[in-house]
Amino acid sequence: MKIDDQEELARRAAAGDAAALNDLLGMVRPSVLRRCARFLPCWQDAEEACQDVLLQVARNIGRFEGRSAFGTWLHVIIANSSRQTYRSLKRRAAEEAHEHPPVEVPDPRTTSVIAGSRLDLLDALERIEARKPELVAPMVLRDICQLEYREIAVQLNIPEGTVKSRIHQARGQVREYLMQGT
Repeated sequence: MKIDDQEELARRAAAGDAAALNDLLGMVRPSVLRRCARFLPCWQDAEEACQDVLLQVARNIGRFEGRSAFGTWLHVIIANSSRQTYRSLKRRAAEEAHEHPPVEVPDPRTTSVIAGSRLDLLDALERIEARKPELVAPMVLRDICQLEYREIAVQLNIPEGTVKSRIHQARGQVREYLMQGT
């Protein structure tokens, strides 16, 4: 996928071109799914988040102003959708726990360390968001979505120095939370 083609499709889709939107969604779907899988440990959950991302893009493409690259705008939607999917799954699991008898605890020898680490990170982000929500987006966009500081600053409409400071604070809080769990 060429970035220029993606940018052109995004520009046309934002202007109301339905065919361009359809082409754009088809073009970005594989990448969106991979990026959702960075957040969520189960492939089915990543697919659910991916569908939500594509739906959000389709609904909100008219709001894409081109201040940043389409890919940057898309990263924000991916991060928010993946985290929302995780919160929904966690809430559903808690509700179902009351309806069904207890399930066996997974054997730590057969549970993926990576999956567990992702869940720990998502839990840490949730705790930070409850206290200092402004710290979460910069860290997610930098450390998970791997955007440049400049791109994050443009997307969040804050100075680059503020982005760096918030990322530093968020990392410290995540580290503190993860250390408590050990």
